[in-house]
Amino acid sequence: MTGIGRVLVIVYAVMALAATGRSFVQIVRRFDEAPLAYSLSAVAAVVYILATLALMLAKRRGWYAVAWIAIVFELTGVIVVGALSLLVPDLFQHETVWSLFGRGYLFVPLVLPVFGLWWLRTHRPSRAEASRVEVSA
Repeated sequence: MTGIGRVLVIVYAVMALAATGRSFVQIVRRFDEAPLAYSLSAVAAVVYILATLALMLAKRRGWYAVAWIAIVFELTGVIVVGALSLLVPDLFQHETVWSLFGRGYLFVPLVLPVFGLWWLRTHRPSRAEASRVEVSA
């Protein structure tokens, strides 16, 4: 994995840890304030964890596709929930991760999956690499 790929995995890992911790606190302490937003926050944590693992294992057979699916799911969720937070702000209060496409998070939730998909597209494993990694594992 190249330097950029390592940075991408590290950013996803940080997002996974942050989203997991945040959703845990939200669900335990304040779930009744915004159940939809906090449930989606937990889903985001799972997606970040899956994307992190899939990116780390992207050279192995099947994991490259899992990485694509997880990151496309992430991007779709950010766009849909971001649009809903603009159209129906009562569903997503200002303290949630998704408000205004993640503006409070410097647009990381929107930019990260786009960058991740670009990286996957430019670092597609060859059949020989996938076979070699699988045999040696």
